[in-house]
Amino acid sequence: MNRRGRVSSATAAPAEERSCSWLNPWVFLVSVLAIKTAFVTICCFGGQYPSLCQQASLTKMKDSTSWEGCVYCPKGWKHFQEKCYYLSADKMSWPESVQNCTGMMGSQLVVINSKEEQEFLFNLAKEVSTNAFETKFYVGLAASANGQWQWVDQTPYKKAATFWKPGEPNLLFAEKCAAIHVKGKRDPNTYSNWNNVLCFTSCYRICELPVKFV
Repeated sequence: MNRRGRVSSATAAPAEERSCSWLNPWVFLVSVLAIKTAFVTICCFGGQYPSLCQQASLTKMKDSTSWEGCVYCPKGWKHFQEKCYYLSADKMSWPESVQNCTGMMGSQLVVINSKEEQEFLFNLAKEVSTNAFETKFYVGLAASANGQWQWVDQTPYKKAATFWKPGEPNLLFAEKCAAIHVKGKRDPNTYSNWNNVLCFTSCYRICELPVKFV
């Protein structure tokens, strides 16, 4: 028989050993990188966002100026620009709404800073609103005893954008808390829809917190 066509077991074994010894370092390296990635994820997000890996939804975001990557918003929250928003399914008074948002991963009752943010929140509120004649969502704006409006994060009221309905705010001696007012799902008004109400009125609420970049 032609010797060139035969491969003895003596020559096959070393070839197999060489193949295994060449693969093992790469398998080890891949395993180490996978473990490191999991560890970093837990360290970065586990402390501030309880069970974030289980709760969060991954949203792709492209920044038209300089950044491209992904952001995390907790499950059930909506992403817009660099914030995550939660619209409640239950109603509370304004003080209770403030406390409730603070207890949700350190978020706050929403502070509206731009026309674009107001438009996004109003359209979002219309989507989740019921068929009720009108629906109100508390925002983080209230008037003090002397009638001065103040955001919950101390953003200066006079320097921020405001979107009151025509004729609002009124009755400031009693109605000292602000809410986005949705008048049916077909309400065309995108911007001027804030209404001031009695602070013990039971309304829905909008909480916000910064996104997490990954």
